[in-house]
Amino acid sequence: MKLLKLLPVCVAILLPLTCFSQNKVLDSLLTELEKADTDAKKVELLNAVGAEYIENDPATMMQYAEKALKLAQQKKLKKGEGEAWFNMGNANIMLSNYSKALKSFTSAQDIFEQLFAEDVSDKNEIKGYLAKTYGSIGIVCSEQNNYAKALEYYFKALKIYKEAKQQQIVFRLYNNIGIVYKTQGEYTKALEYFNKTLEIQKELNDDTAGTTITNIGNIYLLQNKNKEAFASYQEAINIFERFNSKRGLGELYNSLGNYYEKTGDKAKAEEYYNKGLEVFEGVGEKYGASASLGFLGDLYAGQGKTKQAVEFLNKSSAFAQEIGVLEQVKTSEKSLSDLYEKQGDYKLALLHYKKFEEAKDSIVNAENIKNIVREEMNYEMERKAELQKIESEKKQAIYNEEVKRHNQQMFFVVLFILLMFGVVFLVSNRRQLKKTLTLQKELAEYEQKALHLQMNPHFVFNCLGSISSFIVQNGTDSAIKYLSKFSKLMRLTLEYSKESLIPIDKEIEGLQNYLELEQLRFNKLFDFSIVKDSHIEDDMAIPPLLLQPFIENAIIHGLVPKKEKGIIHVDFALNGDKLVCTVTDNGIGFTKSKELKENSVTVHKSMALEITRKRLEVIQAFTSKTSKVEINDVIDENGETAGTKIVLNLPIQYATN
Repeated sequence: MKLLKLLPVCVAILLPLTCFSQNKVLDSLLTELEKADTDAKKVELLNAVGAEYIENDPATMMQYAEKALKLAQQKKLKKGEGEAWFNMGNANIMLSNYSKALKSFTSAQDIFEQLFAEDVSDKNEIKGYLAKTYGSIGIVCSEQNNYAKALEYYFKALKIYKEAKQQQIVFRLYNNIGIVYKTQGEYTKALEYFNKTLEIQKELNDDTAGTTITNIGNIYLLQNKNKEAFASYQEAINIFERFNSKRGLGELYNSLGNYYEKTGDKAKAEEYYNKGLEVFEGVGEKYGASASLGFLGDLYAGQGKTKQAVEFLNKSSAFAQEIGVLEQVKTSEKSLSDLYEKQGDYKLALLHYKKFEEAKDSIVNAENIKNIVREEMNYEMERKAELQKIESEKKQAIYNEEVKRHNQQMFFVVLFILLMFGVVFLVSNRRQLKKTLTLQKELAEYEQKALHLQMNPHFVFNCLGSISSFIVQNGTDSAIKYLSKFSKLMRLTLEYSKESLIPIDKEIEGLQNYLELEQLRFNKLFDFSIVKDSHIEDDMAIPPLLLQPFIENAIIHGLVPKKEKGIIHVDFALNGDKLVCTVTDNGIGFTKSKELKENSVTVHKSMALEITRKRLEVIQAFTSKTSKVEINDVIDENGETAGTKIVLNLPIQYATN
C-alpha cells in the first residue's frame, strides 16, 4: 500500500550511482563467468548475473536463470537449482506472469526445504533462501487476492526472520500483513500490525516511518476515530519534512484533505488537496496527481463549482488513463457523467457514462482474469501439497523398512555375540515396548476423557432443560438464542477435537461462546472478559478446550454458591518463552469450594485437574519444555478470600508447525 510505493522514490534518488555501481558489478561477474572452471561456480555466477537484471531487464534475468537451471539439473546441484527457480519467480513477477511465478517459487521452496532437512554445512544460508521464498509466495498470493495463503506464507517467513533478528525485513513483513488485513476490512488487525511496523522503524530510525504513521491515520479515519487520525497525520508531517520525502508528503496531504472533507472543513480540504497536487506535479508523479485532481473535482462538484469540477475531473481521468489506473478513471468519469446530467447536458453525460462503463468493464475483466489465475494457483498448490504428502509417505515407508531391517540385523548380531545376555535383552526390550504401548494407550484415553469432559452429559441436559423452560415460559426468542449458541458450541467442540493444536483466536471464540451460554443458563449471574496480549502472533496455538473445564468449575463451584453477581476474567499473555493463560473469578475461593464438595452428600468427582495435568505432561514430553498449572485463592487487602486464580504456563507452539 504505502510502504511499497515509497521504495521506488529511494531508487530514483540513487539512480545514477546505482546504475554505475550495477554496471561495474555486472562486468566483474561476467568476467568471472568466462573464467569459471567448475560447474558449481558457473551455476552460482549465472544466478548472480541474472539477479543483477531484476530492476530493469526481467527478460534477460529469465534467460540467465534458465541457463543456470538447466546446468544445475544436469549436474544435480540442488542449491543452484533452487536459486535459479527463485530468480525465475522474481522475473515472472516483474513480467506480471503470476501463475508462472508461483510455480517457480514453489519449486524453489521444495528444494530449499529438502536441503534444510538434510545435514548441510550452509544451513543458515539455505534458511535465508527459504525465508525469501516464503515471502515471495506471500506477495504473489496477495497480488492475486488470495489473502489466506498470503498470510500463511508471510507468517512462515516472519518466523525465520524474527529468529535471525533481521528487523529491517521483519517490519516490512509486518507492513505487508497489515495491508492484507486492511484490504479485507479487518481494521483492528491492520492497526495492530502497522503499530508493530512503526515500533521497529522508530528503533531503527527508518525514513519510511512517516508512511506507516500515515497508514495508521488512514485506518483511524476509516474507524471514524477522527481525533486519533489527525494526531497521526501531524506526527507524519514532522517525519516527512525531516527526511525530505516528497512523495510521502503528497500522500499525507491527500489524507489530510480527506480528513477535513469528512469533518466538514471544505476550505481546509481544498487547501491540502492542492498541496498534494503541487507536490506530485513537482516530482512528476501522475498516480498521486490523478488522485488529488479527483478529490478536488468531487469537492468542487459538491460546492456547485461545476466549471472547476469538470476541469479537474477531466485532468484526473486523463492522467489515470495514461498510467493505466482504471479505478481512478472509473471514479472520475462517473462524477463527470453525474455533473453533466445535473446540468441537462445529456449528450456529454452519456459520453462520460460510456467511459465509466468501459473502465468498469475493464476492471471486471481484469478481476475475472485474476480469479482464473488464483484458481489455477490454488489448484497447483493443492496438487503439489498432495504430491509432497505421497512422497513423504513413500519415504517414511522406505525409512521404516530400513530401520526394521537394521534392527533385525543388529538383533541377530547381538544375539550371536552375546547369547548369554540375549534373554535379558529380549525381556528388557519387551518390557520397554509394553511400557511405550501402555503410555500411548493412556495418552489416547486421557485425551479422549479431556474432550468428553468439555461436554459432559450433565451440562448438555441442563442446556436442553433450560431451552425447554424458555419455551414453556413463552420465551421463544431466548430459547432460540440459547439453542443457537449451544449448537455453535457443540460444532466448535467437535471441530476442535480433531486437532492437537488450534490458533489462540479459535480457543477464545469457543470460550466466548461457552461463557455467553452459561450467562443465559444462570440468568446473568456473572460478567466476563477475555483479553489477549497484542504481542501474541496470529499463528500461535494452544491445545483445544484446555481452559474450559477450569472455567466451568469457576462458575459451578465458585460463583453459583456465592449467589451474588460474579466476574470471570480470562487472560492470554507472553512471558519470555512461555504462554501464560490465567482464569480469575471472584467466587468463594478454591479452598472453601473444595471443603463444600468434600462435605456434600452427592460428591461429584471432577477429573478436570487430573486430566489437564496429564495433557500438560504430554505437551512437556513433546516440546521438552516445562508445562504446569497452579491454582490458588485470591486474597484481598483485608486477608479475606476473594476468589480463585488459575495459571497455566505453556510452551509457545505454532499452528503452522
